[in-house]
Amino acid sequence: MIMEVRGKTPKIGQDCYIAENATIVGDVVIGNQCSIWFNTVLRGDVNFIKIGNKVNIQDGAVVHCTYKKASTTIGNNVSIGHNAIVHGCTIHDDVLVGMGSIIMDDCVVESNSIIAAGAVLTRGTHVPSGSIFAGMPAKKIKDISPELSSGEINRIAEAYIIYSGWFKKN
Repeated sequence: MIMEVRGKTPKIGQDCYIAENATIVGDVVIGNQCSIWFNTVLRGDVNFIKIGNKVNIQDGAVVHCTYKKASTTIGNNVSIGHNAIVHGCTIHDDVLVGMGSIIMDDCVVESNSIIAAGAVLTRGTHVPSGSIFAGMPAKKIKDISPELSSGEINRIAEAYIIYSGWFKKN
């Protein structure tokens, strides 16, 4: 479902895959080569959501904002895992957000970082570039190696471009 809300209609870039049962409403801008998977919700009804290029938002994830306070911005080459919640925050380029993790209002996740599966970033958490955060509440557990950055962050983002090609209508 792609729906206008309060006079705002989602804008979707080129070469994207949007699952038939994904919900995208309101002030949402999606870049190129993105994939929005089954049962995912992008709700730009109370504030805007801006998504860069080569972003995959996996099954059951929810991206939302806070009215008049916190928009959501997601950079390029970002993977958001199954059932994650991304709410009123900023995620920079080249980030992996693990399955079931929660990122709350006013958080900033800098580039080349990993948020572990199940991690909960409480309001205002700042994740420095090159960090791995895990736990509840999430804390830095270590620095990310260049091999892990290119090996996992880039591998998953590139894989989802391939996977989405299997579903695109020719």
